[in-house]
Amino acid sequence: MASKSRVLYIGMTSNLEKRVYEHQQDRIDGFSKQYRCHRLVYFESYDRVNTAIDREKQLKRWNRAKKLFLIERANPTWEDLSAEWGKPIEMIKQVPPLAS
Repeated sequence: MASKSRVLYIGMTSNLEKRVYEHQQDRIDGFSKQYRCHRLVYFESYDRVNTAIDREKQLKRWNRAKKLFLIERANPTWEDLSAEWGKPIEMIKQVPPLAS
């Protein structure tokens, strides 16, 4: 999660959509609420909880430059990857059809 000013928060969850919603609604007291980390800019998915926990610990040990490289490789414009979640399909931006 990131703020508009690119403060980073790293966490692990078994329900990403629910956790992102909680952060966006400031339902979780602490760092992410204080720094308004409301944008999902990067995530990874794992089948095993222990693997996810180990990865979270690893990322938290990394310096900021290394974290930025990881995010920007996958999401160079820091778009909120959760922006369209929960919206009715007709509200999601549609790509115009190709001209024939």
